[in-house]
Amino acid sequence: MMRTGMLWYDGDTHADLQTKVQRAAAYYQKKYGIMPTLCFVHPSMVAEEHPKAGTIELRTSKQVLPNHLWLGVAEGSSS
Repeated sequence: MMRTGMLWYDGDTHADLQTKVQRAAAYYQKKYGIMPTLCFVHPSMVAEEHPKAGTIELRTSKQVLPNHLWLGVAEGSSS
């Protein structure tokens, strides 16, 4: 679970999901000084059953709009 996070829009139609998450995570780390551990995306953005983007866990949520990423640190995470 994640209580707060950063919402990121990436409408780049040529980039894959992993690239989009890594770009957003780099910005998140620069802004907040910590690497995110969890990212929620719309189910339409995921092609795999258990997706990951590097060390960031990906979860789907219909509450997140397509082309948006909601990144943050999972509760209980040691990061």
